Amino acid sequence: MTSDRNQPHFTELVWESTEQNVPIPPRSEVKSGMPIPTAAKPKKSSEDAVQIQLWDMDEKPEPVTTTESQFVARARELAGEKGPAALFVPFKSYWPTYGHMTGAQSRWYFFWRDEVRQGRYPKTDLSYIFLHVYELINGVGWTDPQDGYRQLGLIWEAYRDQYKRLDQYLGGWMADFAFVHKLEVPLSGIVARSRGLAGDLAEIELMRCLTAAPEQLTFEVLTVMSDYDISKSKFYMGEGKEAAERYIPLVVALIDAYVARKHGSNLVEMFPPGPAVMRERYLFRSAVYDISLYGYSVLVPVVRISKSPPLRSLITRLFRLTENKLRELMGYRGRLKDIKVDADMDELIGKYLQREFRKAEQEAKGPAVVIDQRKLEQLQNDSEVVRTLLTVEDTAEPENNNENDEPDIIEQQAIIPAEQVTGLEPDEPEAVADDMETVMAHTEAGDHPEWEQFNAELTPLQREAVLALAEEDGLLTVNKLAADAGTMPELLFDEINELAMNHLGDLLIDGERVADEWIPMLHYLMR
Repeated sequence: MTSDRNQPHFTELVWESTEQNVPIPPRSEVKSGMPIPTAAKPKKSSEDAVQIQLWDMDEKPEPVTTTESQFVARARELAGEKGPAALFVPFKSYWPTYGHMTGAQSRWYFFWRDEVRQGRYPKTDLSYIFLHVYELINGVGWTDPQDGYRQLGLIWEAYRDQYKRLDQYLGGWMADFAFVHKLEVPLSGIVARSRGLAGDLAEIELMRCLTAAPEQLTFEVLTVMSDYDISKSKFYMGEGKEAAERYIPLVVALIDAYVARKHGSNLVEMFPPGPAVMRERYLFRSAVYDISLYGYSVLVPVVRISKSPPLRSLITRLFRLTENKLRELMGYRGRLKDIKVDADMDELIGKYLQREFRKAEQEAKGPAVVIDQRKLEQLQNDSEVVRTLLTVEDTAEPENNNENDEPDIIEQQAIIPAEQVTGLEPDEPEAVADDMETVMAHTEAGDHPEWEQFNAELTPLQREAVLALAEEDGLLTVNKLAADAGTMPELLFDEINELAMNHLGDLLIDGERVADEWIPMLHYLMR
């Protein structure tokens, strides 16, 4: 067999040039090194030069028209378009615009959009949803940016269960919308729904909450601060998930308030993070968006608060401590070990969670009816005393015995049934009720030993707090008393109510005020 390399090979060379009609010089000239002449060019007259110059001076660049700008112009024209009831027509488009829809699809879209603007969200295709979202992010369909942000959130919430892809885009677009319009809005919902956006947005939300609104902290945002991955906890993966997500943010807010009252500085002030870093954020990625409206990107200051070692260590310990307290309250076996926090902080969190957990359980069960036999017997004795005082005997004949006249009030026996005296069916006028309370409050028949015992158990701070709550603006006084004592009003109320349950058989403080039925009895605390 003949080898291929012994066969002849041919190479084709193609020379390309923009020059034409160039004469080939004689070989002698090439060899002698003489220059090769180029093609002759026609000379321009002075008149031609002037005409060319004037043309260049008058020429103006044509405006650049993009698909996005055309979409926005058309969206503004159709901003008020409404359609009658129409049949749903499927619509699939990667970047949907008006030109991609047929007549039937357009009729459905404008009917559906009007429904959405009125708060109704009929089932529809994802492309219709994206088309309306494109309108909103390009400034069409709202006059106040806050309303535009609200509409985006409502659309997301209404259709995110049906279309998971909305979580992939709407979170970032809503954050961009908030940045370009400088809206002071919580980003917690965005971070919670869009896990992939937890970086800068979580840092921004953490800083906002810990400096201005700790009560708005959310579980998803706080996980950025914790070295403890609670998602791998058996307690969290089981029955503890709902409780952990509910109470961990509340505990962090509680400690922030406790530290502020005790030391005069909140957590961020005690553990200051580093300076803000300017981050460039590209706007409305993958959307039909006209960059001439708000620009191509924005600079966002981001404070890396999650990188503060002491603050991160504290949040991690609070995660673990809260989980341990919840395990105990829910009867879960096993505890996390090596959690080091101050004893007063541990006690504060324990009492707070016990109260909140007990309150939530009671709300879930519904109102409970508890009958205290001792209190019932005392109430019956007091009723007999009041019955005697309010009974008027018919001992005299009236002077006027005219049957047509109205009966004299003295002829009526003012016997008030015991059930009315006890307040079960308050049908009598308010004046009678007030007199009844006064009589009962000052009736020493049998006295009230339980109040004497309750008063003896109260600390001076607790007693002062109860008496203050009975006064106008008493809550302000209690807040100051609690702050001076290094505690919180809620915990103070909890301690007082615990003593009241032991001695009086009921709660003394309802919400942030003394229950009305106990106010006449407060004179026992002044002895």
